[in-house]
Amino acid sequence: MTTTSAHATTRPGLMTRPRRVIVSGVAAGLAEHLGWPVATVRVLLVVLVLAGGAGILLYLWLWALTPLRPADVDDDSGVRRAVPGAAILVSLAGVAALVAAIVPRYGLPTPLVPGALETVLFALAAVAWSLGFDRSDPGRSARYGVVVRSTAAGLMILLGIVLLLREPPALTAVVAVLLIVLGSGVLFIPRVVTLWSEVLAERAGRVREEQRAEIAAHLHDSVLQTLALIQNRAGASSEVARLARAQERELRDWLFAGTGPVSEDLATELREIASEIELEYPVRIDVVTTGETTVASAAIVAAAREAMLNAARHAGGEVSVYLETSPAATDVFVRDRGPGVDLASLPDDRLGIRESIIGRMLRVGGTARVSPGAGGAGTEVHLHLDSEREPTP
Repeated sequence: MTTTSAHATTRPGLMTRPRRVIVSGVAAGLAEHLGWPVATVRVLLVVLVLAGGAGILLYLWLWALTPLRPADVDDDSGVRRAVPGAAILVSLAGVAALVAAIVPRYGLPTPLVPGALETVLFALAAVAWSLGFDRSDPGRSARYGVVVRSTAAGLMILLGIVLLLREPPALTAVVAVLLIVLGSGVLFIPRVVTLWSEVLAERAGRVREEQRAEIAAHLHDSVLQTLALIQNRAGASSEVARLARAQERELRDWLFAGTGPVSEDLATELREIASEIELEYPVRIDVVTTGETTVASAAIVAAAREAMLNAARHAGGEVSVYLETSPAATDVFVRDRGPGVDLASLPDDRLGIRESIIGRMLRVGGTARVSPGAGGAGTEVHLHLDSEREPTP
């Protein structure tokens, strides 16, 4: 096994197991930790197994307590095993089932049925290996696990049926029935566990939603109203109001996360732009929408952003954004309460309104009109785009 210097320098003296292994990586990890050849460590473990079984206990102890290497060291998120442990155990269960099926035919009947217990042990071990190790192994597919578990269950059920067909003694019949019951359990218990897990997850989700609703109601009656009061008392252009507005939006996003539209539409885009601008300028932007949900057009989003930025920079205070959508057209109104703007008096090098708003809308077949607000106070930017027109990139 190749030694990773970065890992050794970060945690000196720590024994770890690699993620590309034969069975568990214990021998490779121990050999690397001790600086010995891997073959020497494996031979030593075999000798210890033969010496009273101490090697088995040592192997299992190291397997259980030795951590895996971080995923970035081996550039792999899962443990890849070269030996298909579940398939080998199923094969051993098949051999044991064959022995249990043919031994009585050669004049060696016994109520304990030689091979039956081994069939159960190997089959259950294969199922446990498949559910415990192969599910996290990137080299083992879900279909592989289903085949292993189905084969193990089939062996136990088939052996139980074969034993029952021989008119066996009472104890053998009990063993046969147990084999059928265990095989049926292996087939259906994983599905039952999955359904039960889904029920528990759904119940936990409902509990979380109820708790979130209670928290939202409490915060709406206390914290959100306090933040709104701070904004009204401090004035939209003050730093205190800006911070309160940002905290209110952040809190609302957290409370109602996952309840908004899945896909980005024009209304969602405008609200996100308003939130970003409010964090940078002392302004309060209220976005009101009416009509059907409309897919965001890049041109009208960019023009609306520029209009909102201009209102925040030059007017401040309170800015109103009104979105009206219909099957025929989309209209966006951006209104501020600033000193107003006269396009004729703007210098030629001021291209923000002429190009970023009016020019951009004209290039996609829409219109943009900049005029004084209601009563001659402030500025109103009206963006219009017909739905039948196909915006160009």
